[in-house]
Amino acid sequence: MPPIVVLSPQEWEPRALAHAERVRAYTEPYLRRRAEQRRHPVEDFLFTYYTQKPAQLLRWHPGAHTVLTGPGAVERADWKFYRALSAAERRELGIADDDGAVTLDLDTFLRVRREAVDFARIVLSGTAARPAQYGCFGLHEWAMAYRPEENSIRHEYLNLRLGAGGTDEVVEANRIRCSHFDAFRFYAPQAVSLNELQPTRETQRDLEQPGCLHANMDLYKWAYKLTPALPSELVVDCFELSWRIRAVDMRASPYDLAEWGYPPIRIETPSGRADYVRIQRAFSAESQQMRAELMKYLEELEVGCEEATGRFS
Repeated sequence: MPPIVVLSPQEWEPRALAHAERVRAYTEPYLRRRAEQRRHPVEDFLFTYYTQKPAQLLRWHPGAHTVLTGPGAVERADWKFYRALSAAERRELGIADDDGAVTLDLDTFLRVRREAVDFARIVLSGTAARPAQYGCFGLHEWAMAYRPEENSIRHEYLNLRLGAGGTDEVVEANRIRCSHFDAFRFYAPQAVSLNELQPTRETQRDLEQPGCLHANMDLYKWAYKLTPALPSELVVDCFELSWRIRAVDMRASPYDLAEWGYPPIRIETPSGRADYVRIQRAFSAESQQMRAELMKYLEELEVGCEEATGRFS
Protein backbone atom coordinates (compact mmCIF):
# COMPACT_ATOMS: atom_id res chain seq x y z
CA MET A 1 0.00 0.00 0.00
CA PRO A 2 1.39 3.47 -0.85
CA PRO A 3 2.52 5.32 2.29
CA ILE A 4 0.16 7.81 3.88
CA VAL A 5 1.54 11.34 3.79
CA VAL A 6 0.44 13.84 6.44
CA LEU A 7 0.83 17.47 5.39
CA SER A 8 0.85 20.40 7.78
CA PRO A 9 -0.66 23.75 6.74
CA GLN A 10 2.87 25.07 6.24
CA GLU A 11 3.44 22.27 3.72
CA TRP A 12 0.21 22.15 1.74
CA GLU A 13 -1.12 25.73 1.75
CA PRO A 14 1.79 27.14 -0.34
CA ARG A 15 1.20 24.37 -2.86
CA ALA A 16 -2.47 25.31 -3.08
CA LEU A 17 -1.61 28.99 -3.59
CA ALA A 18 1.03 28.20 -6.22
CA HIS A 19 -1.48 26.01 -8.05
CA ALA A 20 -4.10 28.77 -8.12
CA GLU A 21 -1.58 31.29 -9.45
CA ARG A 22 -0.48 28.87 -12.15
CA VAL A 23 -4.03 28.14 -13.26
CA ARG A 24 -5.25 31.76 -13.21
CA ALA A 25 -2.81 32.58 -15.99
CA TYR A 26 -5.13 30.54 -18.23
CA THR A 27 -8.56 30.93 -16.63
CA GLU A 28 -8.66 34.69 -16.14
CA PRO A 29 -8.13 35.65 -19.82
CA TYR A 30 -10.72 33.08 -20.84
CA LEU A 31 -13.27 34.36 -18.31
CA ARG A 32 -12.69 37.94 -19.46
CA ARG A 33 -13.27 36.95 -23.07
CA ARG A 34 -16.40 35.04 -22.15
CA ALA A 35 -17.80 38.02 -20.24
CA GLU A 36 -17.09 40.24 -23.26
CA GLN A 37 -18.53 37.61 -25.66
CA ARG A 38 -15.23 37.32 -27.53
CA ARG A 39 -13.84 34.07 -28.92
CA HIS A 40 -10.31 32.74 -29.30
CA PRO A 41 -9.83 29.78 -31.68
CA VAL A 42 -6.89 28.32 -29.75
CA GLU A 43 -7.05 29.42 -26.14
CA ASP A 44 -10.76 28.79 -25.49
CA PHE A 45 -10.61 25.16 -26.56
CA LEU A 46 -9.65 23.52 -23.28
CA PHE A 47 -12.53 25.30 -21.53
CA THR A 48 -15.22 24.81 -24.18
CA TYR A 49 -14.49 21.34 -25.59
CA TYR A 50 -13.53 19.64 -22.33
CA THR A 51 -16.00 19.49 -19.43
CA GLN A 52 -13.71 20.63 -16.62
CA LYS A 53 -14.75 24.15 -15.63
CA PRO A 54 -12.30 26.91 -14.65
CA ALA A 55 -13.48 26.88 -11.02
CA GLN A 56 -12.88 23.12 -10.83
CA LEU A 57 -9.40 23.45 -12.31
CA LEU A 58 -8.56 26.15 -9.76
CA ARG A 59 -9.19 23.83 -6.81
CA TRP A 60 -6.00 22.22 -5.56
CA HIS A 61 -6.03 18.57 -4.48
CA PRO A 62 -3.12 16.63 -3.00
CA GLY A 63 -4.27 13.29 -4.40
CA ALA A 64 -4.93 9.96 -2.72
CA HIS A 65 -3.12 8.63 0.35
CA THR A 66 -2.60 12.16 1.68
CA VAL A 67 -3.96 13.82 4.83
CA LEU A 68 -4.31 17.58 5.07
CA THR A 69 -4.26 19.06 8.55
CA GLY A 70 -4.97 22.48 10.05
CA PRO A 71 -7.93 24.88 10.14
CA GLY A 72 -7.95 25.28 6.36
CA ALA A 73 -8.47 21.56 5.92
CA VAL A 74 -11.78 21.48 7.80
CA GLU A 75 -13.85 23.05 4.98
CA ARG A 76 -12.73 20.29 2.64
CA ALA A 77 -14.65 17.70 4.64
CA ASP A 78 -17.72 18.85 2.68
CA TRP A 79 -16.00 18.66 -0.71
CA LYS A 80 -16.95 15.81 -3.00
CA PHE A 81 -14.97 12.62 -2.25
CA TYR A 82 -13.38 14.05 0.89
CA ARG A 83 -13.98 13.00 4.49
CA ALA A 84 -12.72 13.85 7.96
CA LEU A 85 -10.52 11.31 9.73
CA SER A 86 -11.91 9.29 12.60
CA ALA A 87 -10.47 9.51 16.12
CA ALA A 88 -8.72 6.15 15.64
CA GLU A 89 -7.15 7.28 12.40
CA ARG A 90 -5.94 10.50 14.06
CA ARG A 91 -4.32 8.53 16.88
CA GLU A 92 -2.62 6.20 14.43
CA LEU A 93 -1.05 9.16 12.64
CA GLY A 94 -0.33 11.23 15.76
CA ILE A 95 -2.71 14.06 14.81
CA ALA A 96 -4.11 16.13 17.67
CA ASP A 97 -7.83 15.85 18.33
CA ASP A 98 -8.35 19.60 17.93
CA ASP A 99 -6.56 19.78 14.57
CA GLY A 100 -8.49 19.54 11.30
CA ALA A 101 -7.66 16.42 9.29
CA VAL A 102 -9.21 15.35 5.98
CA THR A 103 -8.36 12.87 3.26
CA LEU A 104 -9.74 11.49 0.01
CA ASP A 105 -12.48 8.92 0.51
CA LEU A 106 -10.90 6.52 -1.96
CA ASP A 107 -13.45 3.74 -1.50
CA THR A 108 -16.31 6.07 -2.42
CA PHE A 109 -14.34 7.62 -5.28
CA LEU A 110 -13.62 4.25 -6.87
CA ARG A 111 -17.18 3.07 -6.38
CA VAL A 112 -18.66 6.16 -8.05
CA ARG A 113 -15.99 6.59 -10.72
CA ARG A 114 -15.34 2.91 -11.44
CA GLU A 115 -16.40 3.07 -15.09
CA ALA A 116 -14.25 6.15 -15.79
CA VAL A 117 -11.25 4.64 -14.00
CA ASP A 118 -11.51 1.36 -15.88
CA PHE A 119 -11.94 3.03 -19.28
CA ALA A 120 -9.03 5.39 -18.60
CA ARG A 121 -6.80 2.43 -17.77
CA ILE A 122 -7.80 0.57 -20.94
CA VAL A 123 -7.26 3.57 -23.23
CA LEU A 124 -4.04 4.77 -21.59
CA SER A 125 -2.38 1.37 -21.45
CA GLY A 126 -3.47 0.43 -24.97
CA THR A 127 -2.27 3.72 -26.42
CA ALA A 128 1.07 3.45 -24.61
CA ALA A 129 1.68 -0.05 -26.01
CA ARG A 130 1.06 0.78 -29.68
CA PRO A 131 3.63 2.15 -32.13
CA ALA A 132 3.23 5.83 -32.92
CA GLN A 133 1.98 6.77 -36.38
CA TYR A 134 3.25 9.97 -37.98
CA GLY A 135 1.52 10.07 -41.34
CA CYS A 136 -1.65 12.04 -40.59
CA PHE A 137 -0.15 15.56 -40.99
CA GLY A 138 -3.07 17.11 -39.12
CA LEU A 139 -5.47 16.54 -42.00
CA HIS A 140 -8.37 15.92 -39.61
CA GLU A 141 -8.85 19.70 -39.28
CA TRP A 142 -8.92 20.01 -43.07
CA ALA A 143 -11.51 17.22 -43.31
CA MET A 144 -13.67 19.14 -40.83
CA ALA A 145 -13.57 22.18 -43.15
CA TYR A 146 -14.13 20.24 -46.38
CA ARG A 147 -16.61 21.78 -48.83
CA PRO A 148 -17.37 24.80 -46.65
CA GLU A 149 -19.92 26.14 -49.12
CA GLU A 150 -22.09 23.11 -48.40
CA ASN A 151 -21.44 22.65 -44.68
CA SER A 152 -21.31 24.64 -41.47
CA ILE A 153 -17.66 24.54 -40.40
CA ARG A 154 -16.59 24.73 -36.77
CA HIS A 155 -14.73 28.05 -36.97
CA GLU A 156 -16.94 29.97 -39.34
CA TYR A 157 -15.53 33.33 -38.13
CA LEU A 158 -12.01 32.44 -39.39
CA ASN A 159 -10.68 32.75 -42.92
CA LEU A 160 -9.31 29.71 -44.74
CA ARG A 161 -5.64 30.17 -45.71
CA LEU A 162 -6.11 28.59 -49.15
CA GLY A 163 -9.75 29.49 -49.59
CA ALA A 164 -12.54 26.96 -50.00
CA GLY A 165 -11.23 25.50 -53.25
CA GLY A 166 -7.68 25.18 -52.01
CA THR A 167 -8.83 23.51 -48.82
CA ASP A 168 -10.84 20.96 -50.78
CA GLU A 169 -7.85 20.24 -53.04
CA VAL A 170 -5.63 19.44 -50.04
CA VAL A 171 -8.23 17.05 -48.65
CA GLU A 172 -8.72 15.29 -51.99
CA ALA A 173 -5.01 15.06 -52.84
CA ASN A 174 -3.83 13.46 -49.59
CA ARG A 175 -4.18 10.17 -47.79
CA ILE A 176 -6.32 10.78 -44.69
CA ARG A 177 -5.93 8.28 -41.87
CA CYS A 178 -7.21 9.76 -38.62
CA SER A 179 -7.38 7.21 -35.79
CA HIS A 180 -9.10 9.41 -33.19
CA PHE A 181 -12.85 9.15 -32.91
CA ASP A 182 -13.36 12.53 -31.24
CA ALA A 183 -11.69 14.22 -34.21
CA PHE A 184 -13.30 12.00 -36.84
CA ARG A 185 -16.82 12.65 -35.54
CA PHE A 186 -16.52 16.32 -36.56
CA TYR A 187 -15.64 15.60 -40.19
CA ALA A 188 -17.71 17.20 -42.90
CA PRO A 189 -20.16 14.53 -44.15
CA GLN A 190 -18.50 14.34 -47.57
CA ALA A 191 -15.08 13.71 -45.96
CA VAL A 192 -16.13 10.75 -43.81
CA SER A 193 -15.66 8.17 -46.57
CA LEU A 194 -12.25 9.65 -47.44
CA ASN A 195 -10.79 8.58 -44.09
CA GLU A 196 -9.07 5.19 -44.36
CA LEU A 197 -10.21 4.31 -40.83
CA GLN A 198 -13.75 4.57 -39.54
CA PRO A 199 -13.20 4.98 -35.78
CA THR A 200 -16.10 4.64 -33.36
CA ARG A 201 -16.46 5.08 -29.61
CA GLU A 202 -16.40 1.28 -29.31
CA THR A 203 -13.11 0.97 -31.22
CA GLN A 204 -11.43 3.89 -29.44
CA ARG A 205 -9.61 1.52 -27.10
CA ASP A 206 -8.20 -0.36 -30.11
CA LEU A 207 -7.19 2.53 -32.38
CA GLU A 208 -5.68 5.31 -30.27
CA GLN A 209 -1.93 5.60 -30.70
CA PRO A 210 0.75 7.87 -29.18
CA GLY A 211 1.56 9.82 -32.34
CA CYS A 212 -1.94 11.32 -32.43
CA LEU A 213 -2.09 14.93 -31.25
CA HIS A 214 -5.69 14.54 -30.08
CA ALA A 215 -4.96 11.37 -28.10
CA ASN A 216 -2.15 13.25 -26.39
CA MET A 217 -4.34 16.30 -25.76
CA ASP A 218 -6.82 13.95 -24.09
CA LEU A 219 -4.34 13.15 -21.33
CA TYR A 220 -5.84 16.24 -19.71
CA LYS A 221 -9.30 14.69 -20.00
CA TRP A 222 -8.23 11.47 -18.29
CA ALA A 223 -6.42 13.45 -15.59
CA TYR A 224 -9.38 15.59 -14.63
CA LYS A 225 -11.74 12.62 -14.74
CA LEU A 226 -9.52 11.12 -12.01
CA THR A 227 -9.68 14.29 -9.91
CA PRO A 228 -9.43 14.59 -6.88
CA ALA A 229 -7.52 11.31 -6.65
CA LEU A 230 -4.55 12.77 -8.55
CA PRO A 231 -2.27 15.58 -7.38
CA SER A 232 -3.39 18.79 -9.05
CA GLU A 233 0.17 19.51 -10.17
CA LEU A 234 -0.06 16.50 -12.51
CA VAL A 235 -3.48 17.58 -13.79
CA VAL A 236 -2.10 21.02 -14.70
CA ASP A 237 0.95 19.42 -16.33
CA CYS A 238 -1.50 17.58 -18.59
CA PHE A 239 -3.49 20.78 -19.13
CA GLU A 240 -0.41 22.72 -20.22
CA LEU A 241 0.68 19.92 -22.55
CA SER A 242 -2.78 19.94 -24.11
CA TRP A 243 -2.62 23.74 -24.43
CA ARG A 244 0.64 23.55 -26.39
CA ILE A 245 -0.64 20.73 -28.58
CA ARG A 246 -3.79 22.67 -29.39
CA ALA A 247 -1.68 25.57 -30.66
CA VAL A 248 0.16 23.24 -33.06
CA ASP A 249 -3.08 21.53 -34.08
CA MET A 250 -4.54 24.86 -35.17
CA ARG A 251 -1.32 26.12 -36.75
CA ALA A 252 -1.45 23.05 -39.02
CA SER A 253 -5.13 23.58 -39.76
CA PRO A 254 -6.58 25.25 -42.89
CA TYR A 255 -7.42 28.41 -40.93
CA ASP A 256 -5.48 31.67 -41.17
CA LEU A 257 -4.44 32.47 -37.59
CA ALA A 258 -1.63 34.93 -38.38
CA GLU A 259 -3.50 37.86 -36.84
CA TRP A 260 -3.91 35.80 -33.66
CA GLY A 261 -0.15 35.32 -33.40
CA TYR A 262 -0.01 31.73 -34.68
CA PRO A 263 2.09 31.29 -37.84
CA PRO A 264 0.96 28.40 -40.07
CA ILE A 265 2.55 25.00 -40.38
CA ARG A 266 1.98 24.53 -44.11
CA ILE A 267 1.23 20.82 -44.19
CA GLU A 268 0.26 21.15 -47.86
CA THR A 269 4.01 21.43 -48.61
CA PRO A 270 6.85 18.90 -48.06
CA SER A 271 8.70 21.22 -45.69
CA GLY A 272 5.53 21.88 -43.71
CA ARG A 273 4.84 18.17 -43.35
CA ALA A 274 8.40 17.63 -42.15
CA ASP A 275 7.96 20.37 -39.53
CA TYR A 276 4.68 18.82 -38.41
CA VAL A 277 6.21 15.35 -37.98
CA ARG A 278 9.18 16.75 -36.04
CA ILE A 279 6.85 18.50 -33.58
CA GLN A 280 4.54 15.49 -33.49
CA ARG A 281 7.41 13.18 -32.49
CA ALA A 282 8.44 15.48 -29.66
CA PHE A 283 4.89 15.64 -28.31
CA SER A 284 4.58 11.87 -28.60
CA ALA A 285 7.69 11.30 -26.48
CA GLU A 286 6.58 13.83 -23.86
CA SER A 287 3.08 12.41 -23.78
CA GLN A 288 4.28 8.85 -23.30
CA GLN A 289 6.09 9.95 -20.15
CA MET A 290 2.98 11.67 -18.84
CA ARG A 291 0.83 8.70 -19.83
CA ALA A 292 3.11 6.44 -17.77
CA GLU A 293 2.75 8.81 -14.82
CA LEU A 294 -1.04 8.65 -15.02
CA MET A 295 -0.98 4.85 -15.22
CA LYS A 296 1.30 4.72 -12.16
CA TYR A 297 -1.25 6.69 -10.16
CA LEU A 298 -4.07 4.49 -11.43
CA GLU A 299 -2.22 1.43 -10.15
CA GLU A 300 -1.62 3.07 -6.77
CA LEU A 301 -5.31 3.92 -6.45
CA GLU A 302 -6.29 0.30 -6.94
CA VAL A 303 -3.58 -1.06 -4.63
CA GLY A 304 -4.46 1.44 -1.93
CA CYS A 305 -8.12 0.47 -2.04
CA GLU A 306 -7.50 -3.29 -2.16
CA GLU A 307 -5.03 -3.29 0.73
CA ALA A 308 -6.80 -0.82 2.99
CA THR A 309 -8.53 -3.60 4.99
CA GLY A 310 -9.72 -1.41 7.80
CA ARG A 311 -7.19 1.37 7.45
CA PHE A 312 -8.31 4.59 5.82
CA SER A 313 -7.52 4.91 2.13
